[in-house]
Amino acid sequence: MRTYLRRGIVGAVSVTATLALFLAQPTPATAGGSLDDVFAKVLVKQVTGANAKKHLNALQAIADANGGNRAAGTPGYDASRDYVADKLRKAGYKVTLDPINFVQGWTENNPPTLELTAPAGKAYVPGTDFVSFEPSPAGDVTAQVQGVDLVLPPTPAPSSTSGCETSDFDGFVAGRIALIQRGTCAFATKIRNAGFAGASGIIVFNEGQPGRTDPFPLDIGEWRAGVPMVFASFAVGNELAATPGATVRLKVDATLTLGTNHNVIAETRAGSSKNVVMVGAHLDSVPVGPGINDNGSGTAAILETALQMRHFPVKNKVRFAFWAAEEIGLLGSDQYVEGLSATERDRIKLYLNFDMVASPNYAYKLYDGDDSDAVGSPAGPPGSAQIEKQLEAFYDRRGLGHVGTDFDGRSDYGPFIAVGIPAGGIFTGAEGIKTPEEQALFGGTAGVAYDVCYHQACDTLTNVDMTALDVNADAIADSVARFAFNTRAIP
Repeated sequence: MRTYLRRGIVGAVSVTATLALFLAQPTPATAGGSLDDVFAKVLVKQVTGANAKKHLNALQAIADANGGNRAAGTPGYDASRDYVADKLRKAGYKVTLDPINFVQGWTENNPPTLELTAPAGKAYVPGTDFVSFEPSPAGDVTAQVQGVDLVLPPTPAPSSTSGCETSDFDGFVAGRIALIQRGTCAFATKIRNAGFAGASGIIVFNEGQPGRTDPFPLDIGEWRAGVPMVFASFAVGNELAATPGATVRLKVDATLTLGTNHNVIAETRAGSSKNVVMVGAHLDSVPVGPGINDNGSGTAAILETALQMRHFPVKNKVRFAFWAAEEIGLLGSDQYVEGLSATERDRIKLYLNFDMVASPNYAYKLYDGDDSDAVGSPAGPPGSAQIEKQLEAFYDRRGLGHVGTDFDGRSDYGPFIAVGIPAGGIFTGAEGIKTPEEQALFGGTAGVAYDVCYHQACDTLTNVDMTALDVNADAIADSVARFAFNTRAIP
């Protein structure tokens, strides 16, 4: 205890001395000498790619000692969790291991049943007309079908947003079976929204364009609606939608086994609890590899940022989150946000997400908070544009190029923007292909994936670019420090 206390005192004195040097300068910061600018300069100086690399070394060693991965539900994940939690506790943070559930096993015991029982009778053929969604819970329900924001006939190109928004279920009668069309958002999103609306069963049918007509087996990682759910052909969905008062029997006979993992949540002791700045990165890897870029890089960068700012007298409470089970459906962040009360959600001023920040063929991509690129998903909630602008300012000050990247729902910002919390962050690219324009901006090789080892066993220590890690660790430190003291730009 005495050793820890002494280190804490020395660290605090060091930060105070550094700040004194900055404040003693005639022009202590470029933005009019504002406090957030001063603290940002201090933290950026302290956070280095070399120190972040030490955490990557530790995560690689953990994977090597645990079957080559750090995936949800494995000893490698547990060891990663304990490494991060121990570092943060020793730094003086209030650390919580937040339990979440994930699917540990799913077995279909018998073929599913889908039968039209009224106004006429018809049995659909499992495997041909429909399949069970893995991991559907077991259930046997007979109820009226209700279509949800269907686009029939379908448009020439995929466009359906059926079930993508909670508002799609306005007027849905709880207890009915939701009939939902495949489209432009994740199956899991549709399932979750149907569950919130009180559906007793769920039928998702294929959208109807060429190549999108038949059902096929797939694991959507989502079970929390708690009701039987199947994926049907376009023909089945179209027929049910066209049948007034259609009532069906839907049965799934399966065994679902759940496991438990933990998010690591670390919060500053100082700062207003009514104004929380959240910073997150997912901690798990895929089962086939150690996940050093995806997402050891984001984990290492925000962990080092947290450790270096431990003595900062922040104005706003800063909450660092290391998410479990992102790779199997954003489960850690999703269940965390779902478990917040309305008051707790309102206290989160913004969320910063850092998933893959050191890709070997990197581009500096900033989440497009204002949809200025005018492609893909719409703008983030109000405040997201301001987050993007603050990150842009960092790269601009260093004379570094940057491009936008879409809020495509593939990372942990998704649950936050779904409930209206502004979000932003950095991404250096995954399996997508680098463009010639990006090569001109960032170097590297056009026509090649940003990360050729994405979700593979070769995502090791050799799969990170140290320049990108060093620059992005500084960018993360800069944005976290500024928001820790000043969120006035966020509506």
